[in-house]
Amino acid sequence: MDFPILTTMMLVPLAGAILCLFVGKDGGGAARGIALAATLATFALGVMLWANYEIGGAQWQFQESYDLFAGFSYALGIDGISLMLIMLSVFLMPICILASWESIQKRVGEYMAAFLFMEVLMIGTFAAQDLFLFYIFFEAGLIPMYLIIGVWGGDNRIYASYKFFLYTLFGSVLMLIAMFWMTATAGTSDIPTLMQYDFAPEAQTWLWLAFFASFAVKVPMWPFHTWLPDAHVQAPTAGSVILAGVLLKLGGYGFIRFSLPMFPDASADFAWFVFILSMIAVIYTSLVALVQSDMKKLIAYSSVAHMAIVTVGLFAYNVQGLEGAMLIMLSHGLVSGALFLCVGVIYDRLHTREIERYGGLSINMPYYAVFFLLFTMASIGLPGTSGFVGEFLSLAGIYQTSSLVALICTTGIILGAAYMLYLYRRVAFGGQVNEDAAAMGDIRPREWAMMVPIAAVVLWMGVYPESFLAPMRADIAVLDAHISASAPASDADLAAGSPREAAANAVEFDGEGEH
Repeated sequence: MDFPILTTMMLVPLAGAILCLFVGKDGGGAARGIALAATLATFALGVMLWANYEIGGAQWQFQESYDLFAGFSYALGIDGISLMLIMLSVFLMPICILASWESIQKRVGEYMAAFLFMEVLMIGTFAAQDLFLFYIFFEAGLIPMYLIIGVWGGDNRIYASYKFFLYTLFGSVLMLIAMFWMTATAGTSDIPTLMQYDFAPEAQTWLWLAFFASFAVKVPMWPFHTWLPDAHVQAPTAGSVILAGVLLKLGGYGFIRFSLPMFPDASADFAWFVFILSMIAVIYTSLVALVQSDMKKLIAYSSVAHMAIVTVGLFAYNVQGLEGAMLIMLSHGLVSGALFLCVGVIYDRLHTREIERYGGLSINMPYYAVFFLLFTMASIGLPGTSGFVGEFLSLAGIYQTSSLVALICTTGIILGAAYMLYLYRRVAFGGQVNEDAAAMGDIRPREWAMMVPIAAVVLWMGVYPESFLAPMRADIAVLDAHISASAPASDADLAAGSPREAAANAVEFDGEGEH
């Protein structure tokens, strides 16, 4: 396409954000309409992007490049991995606007502008092909989320917003220093070129650690996760949806775009470090989720456990692990966002997230109970839903590297079923002991418009995941071929006392004894 569609996808919400700022304090209705129209138009452009993406074509498509000044260029382009994450972003954004339609009553124009500006930055992050352009988009995303939590959040919003900002900013400073060194060494800041550049093994170690400091907080990995429950609890419903749905995926995207292809040897050396942190996260955060009394906090801890399965899949160093990790990111973006919407629906009616205040909602809110059940089962990984495919592939991938890690991660999935079903039983079943909860009405037309699209995609991905795998498969295969020579130690290597030597020295022979 000659049409600069990626730039246009950023200009549309940017224009909408500017309009929202100028509608005035009494223009809440106008701001809502502008934001919904801008996000729907951006989603339509995203559908056009997906429809015109050539599966099996060039690795980088829809490229745009303009030199701005020495060492910095406005360079955009996507592969299949970026495409799917951009589609997730533009799909969730109109739903976030609908979720805020009635719950946000103060500074509506500024609130909608913050969400639209965040959409610009998310698209830019996934499409950037210049190292420093990526950094600008990646870090600027802190600002609108900081404002959304700090201005429109709960009673303890100031503490949560500062904690969110400081945690994520600290690691990124180290990443910026590493970016300057990489650019000086390789002579370019072009991301596709750097993905093929062979950095010295000693340098890879320090570069990997610098990038890890940023991405581990964004995922978030244990023990860097403590900002997430506070941010989710204090954020408005739509803020939690976009935080869990897209912003957590920036860390996983960073690992797959930078750490693995640019520092494959260091990634292999630190793979077991990542496995250990991920295994702790799966078990620990699942147990913590079991004892939560706040629905939002429970779902927040479940996000840490699910994203830990993503990190073990990414560092399994095989196609199944990489494909599974990407599918989990897409599924988790949909399902966790939907679960936060389910919490928001009843919070708007009763203004509490305490689980004990509900019970028996399947009696007076049957349609709500059906949607909540679907998303609960998808979170557990029920076959036929989006959650199953990614977890199956990711566990199959990690099993090839370590049966122990696969076993512990599977235990976490069982614990996930425990806390999610426990939550659902206490909210939807049992006696109606609270009269105000028993008097709540079922979901309204606006809430139908929020739930139905997510439910449809969750089932679509569960029944026919090939639609989502096909655009990414070639890019994942290229990445796997690039990093396969640096595969981390397997259980067999560790048992033999030669963590990587066996893989490094292995030589395949044909029938005639030739290499």
